[in-house]
Amino acid sequence: MTSEINNKKQLCEIGKRIYDKGFVAANDGNLSIRISENQFLITPTGVSKGFMTPEMILKVDRHGNVLEGDWKPTSEMKMHLLVYKERPEINAVVHVHPPYATAFAIAGIPLDQAIMPESVVFLGTIPVAEYGTPSTEEIPAAIKKYVHNHQGVLLENHGALTWGNSLDHAFYLMESLEFNAKINWLAKQINGDRELSQRKVAELLSIKTKMGIRGVSPLGAETIEEINAKKITPALERSLSEFDINLIVERVTKNILDSLNNKD
Repeated sequence: MTSEINNKKQLCEIGKRIYDKGFVAANDGNLSIRISENQFLITPTGVSKGFMTPEMILKVDRHGNVLEGDWKPTSEMKMHLLVYKERPEINAVVHVHPPYATAFAIAGIPLDQAIMPESVVFLGTIPVAEYGTPSTEEIPAAIKKYVHNHQGVLLENHGALTWGNSLDHAFYLMESLEFNAKINWLAKQINGDRELSQRKVAELLSIKTKMGIRGVSPLGAETIEEINAKKITPALERSLSEFDINLIVERVTKNILDSLNNKD
């Protein structure tokens, strides 16, 4: 069993990694780990995640009472405790402000497109939770409806939140979320955010189900059984993008004009 000091060291290590990756600036972000049914280790407020030390980490109970530690816990502890309450199997929560994901959160755009096989299988869809004032009950209330069927959320005009069965898992989900957001944004710049067909997503979801990974897919289902129950039919292998349509219109117009000119 991992000791509390090792858990505290891991929180500091992951804190430095998210700081080095630019997922947070200054004193932004917060992390936590479940160490028992009703006890958690959580990062302090007012401290850069890149420069934390183990003695700064606090132990709190499920009500947010500080059990050990001389620092003040993050003001956003309520959303961590909400995740643990709703999902007893979850052991870690990560909240940061990664630039691309946060841009989607500010724009109110969910990450729910099937653009890469890896994101379909390992990440699923990431919805946007309605805006809530930080440190209040508004954010926990906003994310509550998404906790059971997703592995993370975008916090409207705020940042991103992921949860997992370990701190590494929650952190990797956040890495995947930000990478997916970045690829999505770059693809949109060249009109290339073409999605996988429903048939291909269904195939990936079958793999996901066999791996025991939870989370709603871009088809709006968690398992292949749910897809079959909904009788989702295969889509075209490739839908036409705006670029494709403009190109077709341009070519048709040119052919018509050439035809008219040849008649003169």
